[in-house]
Amino acid sequence: MSQRDAKGNENIIPLPLLEKRGDLKGYFYMKNIGGQAVIEGVMMKAPKGWTVAVRDQKGEIHVKREWLLSFPKPLRLPMLRGVIALYQALSIGIKAIEFSASKAYAEEEKPLSPMAIGLTIGLAFLLGVGLFIFLPLYATKLLGFLFASVSKNSFMFNLVDGIIRVIVFLVYVIAIGMWKEMRRIFEYHGAEHKVIHAYEAGKELAVYNIKSFSTHHPRCGTSFLLIVMVMSILVFSFIPQAWPFAYKFLSRLILIPLIAGFSYEFLRMSSKMKDNPLMNMLIQPGLLLQRLTTREPDDNQIEVAIKALEEVLRLEEGVSETGSPGRCVTDFSGYKKKCLRN
Repeated sequence: MSQRDAKGNENIIPLPLLEKRGDLKGYFYMKNIGGQAVIEGVMMKAPKGWTVAVRDQKGEIHVKREWLLSFPKPLRLPMLRGVIALYQALSIGIKAIEFSASKAYAEEEKPLSPMAIGLTIGLAFLLGVGLFIFLPLYATKLLGFLFASVSKNSFMFNLVDGIIRVIVFLVYVIAIGMWKEMRRIFEYHGAEHKVIHAYEAGKELAVYNIKSFSTHHPRCGTSFLLIVMVMSILVFSFIPQAWPFAYKFLSRLILIPLIAGFSYEFLRMSSKMKDNPLMNMLIQPGLLLQRLTTREPDDNQIEVAIKALEEVLRLEEGVSETGSPGRCVTDFSGYKKKCLRN
């Protein structure tokens, strides 16, 4: 129930305190939540904003919150929205990693400077292009000298190129998974998935209630990367086989946005149709691949993921941690929601 003030704005009339002990869905519209593991923390993204929660060396959790810009309708059309989502994910990811790096290090350690972070990201981009585009393409070219079917058939050439890319990706993920710091990030990745699963199931956001959920999620970025690699085989097959190596390499870079758009739409569809037997079969490779990029988190890591999700949901509702006039505030620990008067 609501009423209008002198300026015509809608005010929320105080409602009795609502309580329920079984289904969190009864209290607010379920948001489409995504996330990312960062250094000793988790980033959570909702339609209107994003937050990142990071635990420092003393055990304190630090939170960063930001609103998201609303893109015009033409940029939210199918295919285009996938390119925008990719750009947005990279932008938010950089900010989240920069914040986590500044908070996660011990006081005696000097945090990374913006220049150092920028240089690291630049080198990571070049490494990614070298490992996942240049290396498979060049290796396939060499195989073409040995096997005529590879050099003369466009689809076969790109199929071999795609298989090599997947192999390189698997070796890369397994290798970085041996790094202690990266294993910690993979554990936070698992915590992020568990908390989102619990939220989507309408369960209480408490550690004891979340631990039983899976560390794998159909909307994971790992699944997206696998979809990208499969889509690239199909899209790259349209590149003329007669083109020189340099043209093939540059065309692959140019076609990345198109592949990202296709892959994004497929990921959205697979998430909505995950109960469909055929779609469930198609998403299994992505879920299987997440066994390499997620680990079972401990209770402290789950707490950080919970904090990130709670904060992004409050951001969606337009309130601070203590509440704000004219808004509904959710008390996640007790399944309570109350509306405050303006």
